[in-house]
Amino acid sequence: MSKARQAAQSFLRILDTKPEIDSMTTEGQTIKNVTGELEFREVHFRYPTRRHVPVLRGINFTVKPGQFVALVGPSGCGKSTSISLIEQFYRPLAGQILLDGVDITSLNVASYRNHIGLVQQEPILYQGTIRENILMGMSDSGFEDISDDELYSAARKANIHDFIMSLPDCYETLCGSKGTLLSGGQKQRVAIARALIRNPKVLLLDEATSALDSESEKVVQAALDAAAEGRTTIAVAHRLSTIQNADKICVFDKGRIVEEGTHDQLLEKGGIYYSLVEMQALEGSS
Repeated sequence: MSKARQAAQSFLRILDTKPEIDSMTTEGQTIKNVTGELEFREVHFRYPTRRHVPVLRGINFTVKPGQFVALVGPSGCGKSTSISLIEQFYRPLAGQILLDGVDITSLNVASYRNHIGLVQQEPILYQGTIRENILMGMSDSGFEDISDDELYSAARKANIHDFIMSLPDCYETLCGSKGTLLSGGQKQRVAIARALIRNPKVLLLDEATSALDSESEKVVQAALDAAAEGRTTIAVAHRLSTIQNADKICVFDKGRIVEEGTHDQLLEKGGIYYSLVEMQALEGSS
């Protein structure tokens, strides 16, 4: 009985724990129209479970509306952490992240996230139909009346509509548990359609093609390129060939941005980015 009592007390403590960021709160400024400018100002961050390890050390960069900016660098240097901070999965320990000049911590979380589309390395699909997976969470976000035309438009931009329509049950096709009835590339394109269905001004791509084979990567990358048109896009990239046309590339190392520029400008510098490109070229030829 004592063990059961202790377990029950632990469970109740977990239930009583208030999240630092509450996506269900009604507090904060609600925003309807954004241009999509994002800015990091002296952002510092450490994960709550590793407070002795600095992850971001005074990050500064700006993404203008409609720009494509890539974050690159060695593993563990803070790229994906930056994406998590933009999504408000965590809060900076110091500094600010601004959307259109407004500190995002002052904004209503749900309202803010409606303007953000996120595509991650491992797409999360649920037991249900393709339609249900693309529209996942829409009713909770104030998007109750999504028409078929809007659904099809998002799927076309994700380069998945024609494939869906070729299936016997079209959009009512079951995905299977965790999307097991779809290939990796198909799952990722369904996830892209889900990110685009809200028509977000900001698109975040966190190594969205790194888990795919080369053939699937080409199809998904074409979908991502189409999705990025007209949006502020921030991409964390492992395969540098996918971001050579970025408007700006920020090179991270040990929690700092150490280089910044276009692909050609960074190659001319002969620094960390140049070394990363050379390394991948050698790996590709081996």
